[in-house]
Amino acid sequence: MKNIFDENDVKQIKTRINSLTSETQNHWGKMSVDQMLAHVNVAYELVYTDKHPKPKGFQKFLIKLFAKNVVVGPKPYKKNSRTAPIFLIEGQRDFEKEKKRLLDHLDKTQQLGASHFHNKESHAFGPLTEKEWNTLFSKHLDHHLQQFGV
Repeated sequence: MKNIFDENDVKQIKTRINSLTSETQNHWGKMSVDQMLAHVNVAYELVYTDKHPKPKGFQKFLIKLFAKNVVVGPKPYKKNSRTAPIFLIEGQRDFEKEKKRLLDHLDKTQQLGASHFHNKESHAFGPLTEKEWNTLFSKHLDHHLQQFGV
């Protein structure tokens, strides 16, 4: 797994992203490439914006109980696995805009560094270690880049 906080690893990830075009086809799943980029950006929106409401109470408890280990654990995601409703992207998106947003999110995350994320509160999972944050970002992005063959 790539280290989302390492400049060289982020350069490699960005090369993969930059090899996508608006015509790149998925190898599995239902999302188009523009939807995938918007979908991956949600993980960063949850950290850098207040765009999405935070789960509370019993809902947060259930998400933490059933999803945390899947999201921040080392085991790769299964193809065609379900996603949380907040990550569902409907309709066409602007490919170039979503790609730029993702590249900007990667730069910001790498520049802030691992120490910025250590014990930082997650939208749904509570405080995470820098390793868990790296897994959350890196595993999800790698899964979807593989989905589109890059």
